[in-house]
Amino acid sequence: MDNLKAQVEELIYHNAEDFKIAKVLKADIQHYLENLEETFRTSGGKDFLVKHTRKIDCMLQLVYKVALRAMFGNYAPMKNSLPVALVALGSYGREQLCVRSDIDLMIVYKDIPGYNTQAFIEKILYILWDTGLKLGHRVHTTDELLEVSKTDITIKTALIESRFIEGSNFIWTATQNALQKIRHDNIEGFIREKLQEQKDKHRKYPLTMEPNLKEGVGGFRDANLIFWIGKILYNVDSIKNLPEEIISEKEYRSFRIALEFLFRVRSALHLVAHKKEDQLRLDLIPHVAALLGYDHSPKELMRFSRKVTESLKILRLYSMIWLELLTREFQTIDKDKNYLYPKEGNEDIASLIELLVEHADQTFTAHPTLLQALVNATKPERLNKKLYQTLAKLFYQPHVYPVLKTFAYARQLRYLLPPLKRVVDLPQFDGYHTYAVDIHSLQSVKHLENIKEPFIQSLYKTLERDEKAMLKLVTLLHDAGKGRKRDHHNVGASLFRVFASKLGMKNELIERGETLILYHTLMSKVAQREDLHNHKVILKFASHFKSKKMLDLIYILTYADMSAVGKDVYSSFASKLIHTLYLQALDTLDQEKLLDETAKRVKKEHSLKRSPYFLKLTKSQQNKILLIPSNLLFLRYTPKKIVEISKEAFDLEEYTFTLQNKEHLSIEIIRKRPINLGYLLAKLSKLEIRHMDIYKLFNDTKYFKIDFEEKVDQDELHAIEKIIHDSFVKTGSLLTKVPLIKPEEIEIDCEHSLNYGALYLNCLNQRGLLAYVTETFEALGIDILTAKIHTIKNRAKDMFLIEKNGNFCHNTETIMKKLTGD
Repeated sequence: MDNLKAQVEELIYHNAEDFKIAKVLKADIQHYLENLEETFRTSGGKDFLVKHTRKIDCMLQLVYKVALRAMFGNYAPMKNSLPVALVALGSYGREQLCVRSDIDLMIVYKDIPGYNTQAFIEKILYILWDTGLKLGHRVHTTDELLEVSKTDITIKTALIESRFIEGSNFIWTATQNALQKIRHDNIEGFIREKLQEQKDKHRKYPLTMEPNLKEGVGGFRDANLIFWIGKILYNVDSIKNLPEEIISEKEYRSFRIALEFLFRVRSALHLVAHKKEDQLRLDLIPHVAALLGYDHSPKELMRFSRKVTESLKILRLYSMIWLELLTREFQTIDKDKNYLYPKEGNEDIASLIELLVEHADQTFTAHPTLLQALVNATKPERLNKKLYQTLAKLFYQPHVYPVLKTFAYARQLRYLLPPLKRVVDLPQFDGYHTYAVDIHSLQSVKHLENIKEPFIQSLYKTLERDEKAMLKLVTLLHDAGKGRKRDHHNVGASLFRVFASKLGMKNELIERGETLILYHTLMSKVAQREDLHNHKVILKFASHFKSKKMLDLIYILTYADMSAVGKDVYSSFASKLIHTLYLQALDTLDQEKLLDETAKRVKKEHSLKRSPYFLKLTKSQQNKILLIPSNLLFLRYTPKKIVEISKEAFDLEEYTFTLQNKEHLSIEIIRKRPINLGYLLAKLSKLEIRHMDIYKLFNDTKYFKIDFEEKVDQDELHAIEKIIHDSFVKTGSLLTKVPLIKPEEIEIDCEHSLNYGALYLNCLNQRGLLAYVTETFEALGIDILTAKIHTIKNRAKDMFLIEKNGNFCHNTETIMKKLTGD
């Protein structure tokens, strides 16, 4: 700076033109801005802003000097003799000027004949514009300041933050006298208008994962408001100097640490964005965090974002408490808020929680004095039996949300609700959620207690008191497992079980709650991503919720969860899809056998997804396996075996088979090319079949496994191999005798499910029986999806599953006639 002053002095001495001097100043400013990041790294939050403010002060002082020399040459008067003063306003006046913010400058003067002050002021402004500084300016006489302040609340606010920069001390004294009048003018109106302005800004800029650091909840405007009102009432120059009965040293220390951090964040945000930017957008977070010394790992970005949210909440808390103390005598009672105050003697946490729970039979807003009481309350190190009992009562009350909101505002969520400890302030960088986890969780409870959709509201009203309490706790804790390496559904379910047990909840309710948390995202995913007219999709979904009550509960939970994600997420379109899924799932509840089978398959799929053999496959291959239509394949085989079968099928061109002949003969065939199964079974009819499975895989492939009762001689294996090869080329039938099957031994069920029909056979086991049945199907063009062949005590108990879109259900009479030999 000294070098710049010397350069300017030299140019002034040689009577250099104004634009040349402005050019030097502009170059210095440009160089200063280009190196701001380095200055930032070596400065604290407020310290950096003060340094930046001082730099701008020096620039303005030089411009004043240049203008003075330009106007008067060697006859320049003393500063006090010229009735002009440069005054900083707004954040510049508070010495909190951010690097890309406008420089709010006021030029104050007295219009005294002979001084030509207007021309001098114009000279100052022209030079400033030539330097390229981003200037917001106003020009007033000292006599008009009071009237100007009455025209706009924003102008009055800026004026009370005035700070002298350069010029006449006499004018600054006159300005201070005017400011004293402004400060005392309509105090009540000013306070009420500023408080309303704060409410409006909070509604516009809620505390999201992309917070507005200036105007939003817990932002700089909240801190500024304390200063503005403190200035009006006590004429203090900083918040710290407010009376101790309003702000304690302990409270101020916590507030100041948070504010200091946010100062640094906003400065870094301006530097990264290369413009005035107050919203901490997700795309800017990695760059801002890096400038503040965080690395680019997800863990560090989480830590940074978490600290931002935490700091904003601290500012929100103390601004609420201090503003109430500052403005108590000016406020009118807001009947809509139904304020809840602490009672005399409420000094321990237990009595305060009892007070809150007692009033949860109605909606209320915790008064700032109650928040302060919670902050300062004495409490045991951990929750004791009495606190657990009181919290248990809470979830039976109709209005849990106001209590939870009070816990959150007083920064007591971690203590009072231990399962939420890890998710308080935790961001969600998933491109879906708008809020941090704890805020989203509380918003979910709010939507649960304020259901707007009539049908869902009717479902909620039918719930028993115990069920509502359980659902409220589930809604609160459904995302409590986030922020861990393990899947948050599983972690959340475990956290719920432990906490619900401590609250004394019944085991049956706890088990329901665990299921709801385990699958709390399932309904929205299936509704929005799957074919809701595919019976398999509906069965798979419904298999998790096997009663109407559980379907009702997951429907209500899904509504609350989605509604709390962000604006318009639970749209009319999403609502229709979820309602359709609910109704479709409701229709499947009487298909108990299929639901059980599907539930077992889902469980096996989870096991498969964790298998190292499965994880080695490509995503495309994994998806193909999971789409295999045959449930029985999943129920019968291990994950390793399923992967082995599938790997054989992936690159198959025609067919492949293997023979095992240890304890008994076993044939496995994977084929893409059609096989004459009737021929194969007829050729092997001398061997007693113990079991046969047929499974449809993918890409038109099928898997066959035929187990026989006994092993064969080793020299017979070659002949069997030839029979298998021939089965892929031979046509026609080899059967000479039709087995005896009575009509009552056949059951055809075309309503087995939406997509599949079934044929059940329960008859005497006979040589060639299976060959005859398969030949009958092949002759009619019926494709077997899955076959389960089983023989007990010389009776064949076979089941064939067949797709409805084939020739099966249209030919039931023909099938019966053929199989019974009629």
